[in-house]
Amino acid sequence: MGIDDDGAILFDDPEHSIDEERFLIMRDEYDIENLNPRRNPYTNRLKKQITINIDNSTIDYFKGESEASGIPYQTLINLYLTDCANSGRKLHMSWE
Repeated sequence: MGIDDDGAILFDDPEHSIDEERFLIMRDEYDIENLNPRRNPYTNRLKKQITINIDNSTIDYFKGESEASGIPYQTLINLYLTDCANSGRKLHMSWE
């Protein structure tokens, strides 16, 4: 990386050079101190990390589904639980 005679920054790949003056002007036009911070509209969609005990056979099932679908098994577990919650599915257990 270097600067040529015209003031352009040169990278190892000659197709990726920028004009140093425009680079400095562009950097100056962002005034971080006067930004109007906005609340993240996706905050309610953020995931929360938890610790949960799941049977090995259940994890093996989701890992198998993961290999077949190409979707990470933890994502599959989250999708399944989200579907249960959204559809109001109730757990039916019998202790006989």
